[in-house]
Amino acid sequence: MKRVVLASASPRRRELLALVGVDFEVLPSTGEEICNETEPAGIVEALALQKAENTAGLLSGDFIVIGADTIVTKDGTVLGKPADEGQAFKMLSGLQGGRHQVYSGVALVWAEHNRRHSKKFHVMTEVEVLPMTEQQILGYIASGDCMDKAGAYGIQGCFAEYICGITGDYYNVVGLPVSKLMQELRPLLDGPL
Repeated sequence: MKRVVLASASPRRRELLALVGVDFEVLPSTGEEICNETEPAGIVEALALQKAENTAGLLSGDFIVIGADTIVTKDGTVLGKPADEGQAFKMLSGLQGGRHQVYSGVALVWAEHNRRHSKKFHVMTEVEVLPMTEQQILGYIASGDCMDKAGAYGIQGCFAEYICGITGDYYNVVGLPVSKLMQELRPLLDGPL
């Protein structure tokens, strides 16, 4: 059995990885995230790799570490997690009644026989949100569901009421593009490390 470590504290990522039957442990990255990239795909790939490498630095022996990062973009502006309710309101007001993109970057760092390897990739999904009233936005913010999520919403929760279209991988919007991850991870799990 190969040791698989998820470098994320996200309960959603844990649920998705468990959904596809991967036996893994959780060791969140605690390193500072620094990124000089400016394009969404580059940002999420760089941050995912930093997270995976930070956690890999704490391990010994043979292992596979999965790092991930997700951002939302709207009209070229990157939306991370809101710092407060005012920022959440601004983000949601900008997303309502239009389309935006969700990018998730994933990095795999694995060690075999004291040699370290890595690969990274990203997936983009487009999401369309119905028009929302100010009262609906405030009601969603009051639910508390928005504060720990990129773009200030979770597609898998009560915000689903306002999602009218999605093009691409649904699970990517939740926070982990499971299908693409498994295409990259399966050869490492099945083959010799």
